[in-house]
Amino acid sequence: MNYRFTLGFLLLGLATQSVTAESLSPQLVQLDTLVLDADFSKSEELEKENWKPRQHTRWAIKNDVLRGQPSTKAFQASQDHHQGLEPRLSIPSCPQEYAIQFSIRFLKGDQTPLCPFVEFGHHKARIFWSDQGAQLLANGESVQLDHDSNFKLEPDTWYHALAEIKGDEVLIRFSHGPILYGKHPSLDSKKDGFGVAGFRGGRVELDDIKIWSVKDSKNKSWATHLRRFQPAPHKILKPEKAKS
Repeated sequence: MNYRFTLGFLLLGLATQSVTAESLSPQLVQLDTLVLDADFSKSEELEKENWKPRQHTRWAIKNDVLRGQPSTKAFQASQDHHQGLEPRLSIPSCPQEYAIQFSIRFLKGDQTPLCPFVEFGHHKARIFWSDQGAQLLANGESVQLDHDSNFKLEPDTWYHALAEIKGDEVLIRFSHGPILYGKHPSLDSKKDGFGVAGFRGGRVELDDIKIWSVKDSKNKSWATHLRRFQPAPHKILKPEKAKS
């Protein structure tokens, strides 16, 4: 994609939790009903219908954020796959089409060929970070819809985003930072919520999560916004990436 806020992205490393994604207004969708609002200001048990730790990883509210860490060493030793080596979480209560505002921070850990990522529907649309930047992937991570080589994760830095999922399109924007957009037939299918996975052996922190259902019709200004993005051609990734 040619449309980038490069200077703004450099400033993103200065961001703190006092900066949120609230300044980002929807461009693809029209918001309907607020279905989840979590700022983790109270230490309480997580509601199972909203929060689903994956692979026995451990999640709890601490210091006003939702913090995830890998599974226990005992669990890891008992498994030969899906060992929970990276903190993983899903929010299964998302509507099929939705908008989500969230703040996220990745702490320490090791890069792997699959992690870290955030995804919108399991293996539907996924932002995967590596030393090559950020890739927006679809169709079981077999197709690259967008790529920003400058968007590399800075340790211990908060990132604030608004993602919009509508039909076969997905738009993710970061405060003071990059934009990732994609359109693919595989996105227009049943999805199962928002998900995140961190670095191997690291931690993930989430905060200020809001999820809305969206109206049937797109944002009236979407065609104008779309002309600014200049989406890149899809890139077929071979071999297809392994699912995890």
